[in-house]
Amino acid sequence: MSAIDTRPEWAGVITEHAVEDVTARKLIGQLFAVEIASLAFCRLLERWARGDADPSTPGRRQAALRRAADRVETALAGLERPLGRYLLELEAGSAEGRSWFGEPSRAELVDWEPVLERAGVKVAAHRVAAAYLELAVLVRALEGLSSQARWQTPVERGSLWAGLFDLRENLLGRAQDDLRAIAA
Repeated sequence: MSAIDTRPEWAGVITEHAVEDVTARKLIGQLFAVEIASLAFCRLLERWARGDADPSTPGRRQAALRRAADRVETALAGLERPLGRYLLELEAGSAEGRSWFGEPSRAELVDWEPVLERAGVKVAAHRVAAAYLELAVLVRALEGLSSQARWQTPVERGSLWAGLFDLRENLLGRAQDDLRAIAA
């Protein structure tokens, strides 16, 4: 199987609108790393919410959450430059469009305090809630972009720019700070 076959479906949309292939490849690679790390972070918390106490001790659960937050924060740190470059290239001549990067749904608004207490994890629940919310919205947005690609629904250049701009505004900054605090 080639590397092209293993790319997420949303990568085709980014490649299609790219001005420079190297910029698109860097953005796709780093955004894929963010997506994978985000899924791992969210799934860890969701398992605990279902009562699956894995890892088996509070100390190990604390360490697992810190590692998961650190992985996402590291991936986000690497996203800033390729995303900024891609947005700069994409913006030229592009009218603002409707963002594909959506708002949070009810399913993503979770009070993590009782889950964290039951898991024996000592971390600020509001930071976990905020980070989970932003990462879950990212994962859902990328899946939506993949669905558009799968259904061959065109994504306008302006809409792609608006969605990536929203992604940058939501993840780089406040969410990154929350993840850094969780990982500390």
